[in-house]
Amino acid sequence: MRRLWRSSPLPWGGLLLVLALLFATAPAHAISDPSEALPNPAQESRAVAIGKQLRCLVCQNESIEDSGADLARDLRKIVRQRVAAGDSDQQVIDWLVARYGNFVRLNPPLEWGTVLLWGSPLLALLVGGGIAWAARPRRPAPPAPLSAAEQTRLKSLLDT
Repeated sequence: MRRLWRSSPLPWGGLLLVLALLFATAPAHAISDPSEALPNPAQESRAVAIGKQLRCLVCQNESIEDSGADLARDLRKIVRQRVAAGDSDQQVIDWLVARYGNFVRLNPPLEWGTVLLWGSPLLALLVGGGIAWAARPRRPAPPAPLSAAEQTRLKSLLDT
């Protein structure tokens, strides 16, 4: 076993260095340009927190902080510009929602349009069930009983 360790082309220190570098780069954000980050750490952390709440309009299932798309980079720049200008978190989000709609939020608020969107399958089932119930074949009403004249005529026809 000792020979195997000594014959390894990569010394153990080098292997540990490679593993440390791999683990150190794992939580990196999508910021590709270091100049994109704000110089003030408090503002940068606010911008990152805001960016985590906003959807990348290209990837659609990632926040703009996690996405590498060009549009996400542009949105990150806008968020950082507005944070640096002194806007509150809500003002930044409201500005982006006014421009892109509630779709830009990863967790959009519950509104009547959202309820209608999510409730439309149930509504369609109810409407379809109502149409199927209304169009079902109905049993015809039983015929009216024969009058006395009709009964005598039927009896005469059957006797012949």
